[in-house]
Amino acid sequence: MEKEADYTLITETPGLQATAEQAARLYHRYCFSRQFVNGNDVLEIACGSGIGLGYLSGRARRVAGIDIEEKNVAKASEYYRGRPGIEARVMDAHEILYPDESFDLALLHEALYYLKDPARFVAESSRVLRPAGRLVISTVNRCWRDFHPSPFAHRYFSLPELYDLLRPHFGEISLYGAFPAETGGISGMVSFLKRAAVRLNLIPGSLRARAYLKRIFIGRLKPLPVEVFDDMAQYAPPSRIRFASTDREYKIIYAVARK
Repeated sequence: MEKEADYTLITETPGLQATAEQAARLYHRYCFSRQFVNGNDVLEIACGSGIGLGYLSGRARRVAGIDIEEKNVAKASEYYRGRPGIEARVMDAHEILYPDESFDLALLHEALYYLKDPARFVAESSRVLRPAGRLVISTVNRCWRDFHPSPFAHRYFSLPELYDLLRPHFGEISLYGAFPAETGGISGMVSFLKRAAVRLNLIPGSLRARAYLKRIFIGRLKPLPVEVFDDMAQYAPPSRIRFASTDREYKIIYAVARK
């Protein structure tokens, strides 16, 4: 499928000014995923600028990152040049150009909603995974009351919808929630302002433009690192939740699906 937009505008890249929570979410997805690496061959789909590839490679036999945005892949390839066991390639998540059963673990972080045909992506992920291989997906919870859609997004999933998406190709599916939603105090006020901005269509499209608003309403921002590293933020394991729930308590949801 052809690339439909300039995804560099919504990619978390080194140097991007980010809130503490944004950095924590970035770290959380890779810290959670790394428990499944264990010396395996790992594929990160929609890897962006490759900010997490090095962190995953510390426990992997091989890490391959693919992304449809050539500029993202160029950044990843340049940064990891000469690092053994890490590669980055331009590739579409709907058509993964690796042979059947090439990997033990596949990851898709905060990109499911950009895919025009998520079911095709799931089928392709299953195809390139070996028997008992896992697919780990993280995505924003569309049932969270402060949810707002990202530019270029096609569809967001609730927990039951995410379960149903994976079920045709995976026999064992576990769902988790992370980053509990705040309801009071300063966080509650920020939440109120954010919902008002969403209603008035005041949230800009690019991450860099959003950083300016965050600086005004939240305070000091820090640049994202060139590579995820241990203890760059606090980590609390996500909570297991039922697949039939339309849970509003968590901002981020995870699915771990096993063949």
